Amino acid sequence: MTGEKPIYAVLPIAILGVVFFSAKAVLVKMAYQYQVEAIPLLLFRMMFALPVYLAVAIVKRPAYPRDIQKKDYLWIVVFGFIGYYLASLFDFLGLEYIKASLERIILFIYPTLVILLSWVFLKKRPTKLQVWAIGISYFGILVTFYEELEMSGDIMPVLLGGSLVVLSALTYAGYIVGSGWLIPKFGAVAFTSYAMIISSLCVFLHFVLFDRTDLFGYPQEVYWLGLAMAMLTTVIPSYLVSVAIKHMGAANFSVVGSLGPISTIVLANIFLDERMTLVQLLGTIVVIMGVVVISKAKV
Repeated sequence: MTGEKPIYAVLPIAILGVVFFSAKAVLVKMAYQYQVEAIPLLLFRMMFALPVYLAVAIVKRPAYPRDIQKKDYLWIVVFGFIGYYLASLFDFLGLEYIKASLERIILFIYPTLVILLSWVFLKKRPTKLQVWAIGISYFGILVTFYEELEMSGDIMPVLLGGSLVVLSALTYAGYIVGSGWLIPKFGAVAFTSYAMIISSLCVFLHFVLFDRTDLFGYPQEVYWLGLAMAMLTTVIPSYLVSVAIKHMGAANFSVVGSLGPISTIVLANIFLDERMTLVQLLGTIVVIMGVVVISKAKV
């Protein structure tokens, strides 16, 4: 049971969750204007978010502790590393090279990658409708991406950034596929908190081992943006989306989730002065159509 309620009762929660999540790329691009690099910025995001996840992890106990084995906690470490550390790392690195709006469109295809990974590793064959929807989504991505290459004077940064964001979508899809059997044991809120704690520790370790940046030499705007990323585009939406899916169902939420790319495009236009051509907007609509079909077909 999803605990479904009338959609109008939780629709504002779902919309807020989607819009806040979508704003992350815009905040990252705004922070990059102050000459901060991906790893320190990712560290600020996780550093500000970690106390909240620690507090929630202490208060919110696992849903079914008797069903949890010691190896399940090891799997949380694995999926925290893959889903929130690697996915975030690739995403932040990719945003150094491409626009926020293009990043969100590419990331939006992760449900198609969930279908493909489930086929490869879990032997769950996609339906014909899902195959067609995947093809439609990737056609929209190609149209949007090709238009960006045409407008760019140097195609290599766009290709590199796009490839990194695809890796982000792929690792996050791997997290979704692999963690599906753990979430019922721990509960969505507890599992998310544990995974984010592991991810934060991975980011801290990465910084200590591979980065020697002075964390106290940035303009104050960088720290405020890091705090906004942690609260507004990480902590708050992670729980809003969990509540929305619980009460309105994954199929209904998938329709609301389609607002994500549109929200990013609007915010990027307002705060970053990013412009999209008519062809790119049409490509975005095609991607959204394909992903919505896949998301509803999965349920």
